[in-house]
Amino acid sequence: MAEVSGLRSRNHFEPNCKSRAVDEGVSGVEDVPIFRHKQRPPIAKPEDLDDEVLPRNKASNKIASFTSSLDEEIQEEEDAVQEEKARPIQIVLANEDEHSFELDAAALEKILLQDHVKDLNVVVVSVAGAFRKGKSFLLDFMLRYMHHQRDSWMGGDDEPLTGFTWRGGCERETTGIQIWSEVFVVDKPDGSKVAVLLVDTQGAFDSQSTIKDCATVFALSTMTSSVQVYNLSQNIQEDDLQHLQLFTEYGRLAMEEIYLKPFQSLMFLIRDWSYPYEHYYGLEGGNNFLDKRLQVKQNQHEELQNVRKHIHSCFSNIGCFLLPHPGLKVATNPYFDGRLKDIDDDFKRELAKLVPLLLAPDRLVEKEIGGNKVTCRDLLEYFKAYIKIYQGEELPHPKSMLQATAEANNLTAVAGAKDLYSKNMEQVCGGDKPYIAPADLERCHGEFREHSVRFFRSVKKMGGDEFCQRYQNQLEAELDEAYTNFSKHNDGKNIFYAARTPATLFAVMFVTYVVSGVTGFIGLSTLAVLANLVMGMALLSLCAWAYVKYSGEFREIGTMIDLVAETLWEQVFSKLSEPVRSRLAWPVSLLTSFPSGATLGLEALIPLNNNYKKTK
Repeated sequence: MAEVSGLRSRNHFEPNCKSRAVDEGVSGVEDVPIFRHKQRPPIAKPEDLDDEVLPRNKASNKIASFTSSLDEEIQEEEDAVQEEKARPIQIVLANEDEHSFELDAAALEKILLQDHVKDLNVVVVSVAGAFRKGKSFLLDFMLRYMHHQRDSWMGGDDEPLTGFTWRGGCERETTGIQIWSEVFVVDKPDGSKVAVLLVDTQGAFDSQSTIKDCATVFALSTMTSSVQVYNLSQNIQEDDLQHLQLFTEYGRLAMEEIYLKPFQSLMFLIRDWSYPYEHYYGLEGGNNFLDKRLQVKQNQHEELQNVRKHIHSCFSNIGCFLLPHPGLKVATNPYFDGRLKDIDDDFKRELAKLVPLLLAPDRLVEKEIGGNKVTCRDLLEYFKAYIKIYQGEELPHPKSMLQATAEANNLTAVAGAKDLYSKNMEQVCGGDKPYIAPADLERCHGEFREHSVRFFRSVKKMGGDEFCQRYQNQLEAELDEAYTNFSKHNDGKNIFYAARTPATLFAVMFVTYVVSGVTGFIGLSTLAVLANLVMGMALLSLCAWAYVKYSGEFREIGTMIDLVAETLWEQVFSKLSEPVRSRLAWPVSLLTSFPSGATLGLEALIPLNNNYKKTK
């Protein structure tokens, strides 16, 4: 019997747009976005007009020009509509020649970093399984529910099924991982808001995919989803469990170090269930059936026991739902486009129970990793970290999933600590704040740095103390680098600091002018010429520096001149003025030997002297 769950009709986003596809059943659906815009009335052509109304020999040129401009306007409007319309976006791209995957980070950022969702906790519902088993067909009904959460969410009997596109046939359509471009914001019963993502995956075990490809896609979707729907046909066979064991092996090894179940919810969805007399359709019958399938018995072979133990040990929650066949009309009609009138009532009744079971506000499962809830912003970092695992030619060691998860977890903590430090420093020496004494700025830096490090340590992280220590060291180094930037920004507000470069260059010119005059007077012409050369270079540097500051061009040259002037100031002029500063400090050293009355009279010198030292 043809598999109903895999029928794919070339559906479009317009409700009245039919598709034509030949299929052997609904069981193998895969999806490729196809767009079609609303039909517009044909534009009148000059040759169709009556000669009496519009003589051709006078108006043909005007009509042609009008037609061309109107066509361009219509095309621009259609392009704008296409860009705005929600559609499936491929975020994990498959390279079929090299059997590798890469992340389209730009596309994922555009979805996850929208202002209204980036800081919301995320719910990720993913559907995975063998190809041609109706995954996208199911996701399209989920889209209907998300758009119309009411009793009649399934739509009218004559409404074609739209969203993730699907078609019939025996060859795969979807590759990699696709995500629906619209992020649904849902209010939970407790008043909190969550962002809901729907994810479709490349079908496993087709003729073009290796075991590595199948494991990569399934593992990625499982690692990033809060609910993984394992889409199967007719029954749970032992090879289905063995394939699942391969993917969950990552979780089993990770548990040896983190002592937590790495994945959250797994839903076995059995399509085209043909044994309702043994276990009736729905969740209750499915759970009873699953309990028998996953039962560990003493007389079982060790290999069979390990498969079941692995599955139980890697998922926090496991369930099963039995879904009936959608009907012979669906399986045999090549023009089926998802209309409810062609689907059996049993299938529609059970589907109306399944979708709310996954997506109702009180049933949503928020994504968690390491016991911490994940936001859309965090999910982007986890995707980037996980995809690095699969850049090689061979399947990674399962522990690398733990390493990637711990890396993303620690990077998220580092980012949060840096953000906390930056906000605190902005309150002290931000762009609109006045100049602050360097000593006070350094003291604030020390306090904020310690506070940020404590924040990093307080976040629950994976990987162990030694692994996390590396990221703490990285955080401390980045905070010190940020302090250097804040310090330079603060120094730029000091008008005396800004005048250091021209003052240094003037000092060089003055010294070389004196040296040139003295050496020339006593007959050392070579030294006089050298002094004049240095004075000329200083003068040219001063002119160049002034031009850079005035025009904003050639900033690299200005930076180089500032660096040379700062070096001269610190290494030459500062050391030459050291004896003078030590002599100016004599009033403080005499305070201890003065009588009390004199001491009271000289107390005013102390703050003046201290301020002088600070500026130095």
